[in-house]
Amino acid sequence: MYKRPVYKTLLKRLSEQRRFIQVLAGPRQTGKTTLARQLMDALKLPCHYATADEPVLKDLVWIEQQWETIRAKTGKTRRRKALLVLDEIQKISGWSETVKRLWDEDTLKGISIHVVLLGSSPLLVQRGLTESLAGRFEVIPVTHWSYAEMRDAFGWDVNQYVFYGGYPGAASLIDEPDRWRSYITDSLIEPAISRDILLMSRVDKPVLLRRLFELSCLYSGQVLSYQKMLGQLQDAGNTTTLAHYLELLKGAGLVMGLQKYAGQHIRRRASSPKLLVLNTALMTGLSNLTLEEAKGDSEYWGRLVESAIGAALANGIAGTDMELFYWSGRNREVDFVLKRGRFLTAIEVKSGRKKVTLPGMKAFSREFRVSRNLLVGRGGIDIEEFLLTPPGRWVE
Repeated sequence: MYKRPVYKTLLKRLSEQRRFIQVLAGPRQTGKTTLARQLMDALKLPCHYATADEPVLKDLVWIEQQWETIRAKTGKTRRRKALLVLDEIQKISGWSETVKRLWDEDTLKGISIHVVLLGSSPLLVQRGLTESLAGRFEVIPVTHWSYAEMRDAFGWDVNQYVFYGGYPGAASLIDEPDRWRSYITDSLIEPAISRDILLMSRVDKPVLLRRLFELSCLYSGQVLSYQKMLGQLQDAGNTTTLAHYLELLKGAGLVMGLQKYAGQHIRRRASSPKLLVLNTALMTGLSNLTLEEAKGDSEYWGRLVESAIGAALANGIAGTDMELFYWSGRNREVDFVLKRGRFLTAIEVKSGRKKVTLPGMKAFSREFRVSRNLLVGRGGIDIEEFLLTPPGRWVE
């Protein structure tokens, strides 16, 4: 069975003498549970896996029960080292305080239970970590699968990745377009919205959130003001609500609103966002196009390519000190701006898409100190080569 690169990172951390709670946070269907089970097989320790993502309501007592289960296993084997995996932990209100208490009890008694927490809502997981578990945890982002991973695991070429995206569970269905689209919408999009967002966060206008998601997929790769969004959505809401809903959708690993680079945080927040899917399957899964039909539509294919580049950058910098923006000014635009410290890399994507704005590399370079200017696509870095290169390479 294919093992993601993050597997080695987690295996190394769990093999170290010093204990930390390992937190795997990322979208649904990115292989967190499979990764945990691979580790359970590899470590050869007493292990226990349990998930809160079940119909029966779970509470804080459930966490204690699972903890006592792994404690009992350590007693039977006379080994004081074991592994406990708790899945969908964010679905239990107040989970972090109970985990902290039980973790500290084991530490005091010298019981070396390694704990791995899995969560499909990174925003809620992070909230619990910062509230209670300071100094006790390490976060490992588990993002959508990269082109390199889908190529190595399923033999895909770059065009397949651009169209079908990075969902491993859907890979076996690509020869049956209707089944593939149903899987994307029914098994991925709907649970992410209804179970990871609407059930876990306060959303006063759930219909607006759903329509905002669809709009973000339709306009992925384009800058759209909040006022224009409200007009498209035909809703009398406010821009603050839309910005909040975009953050929730980003937290579920669906779409995000990329902020404009301005060198000043206040100005960035006030800018119109560039909508971006975090997995291109979210665009194509809502369409009725086949791969060949999409490739034959240069405008649509161009937006797919640009979205694939943007998603690769956004997913690739998760958990790092890098930041991703776009830039625009006086009808000129830079597709993506990658930042690490003072190192700025401007990225223009030549995808065949007709843009209403002009290339803005020169204008951007006049306003800011740019370290590198990259052209991706026709006449520049090959799209496949760019997708195979870790984002950190472009800011060093």
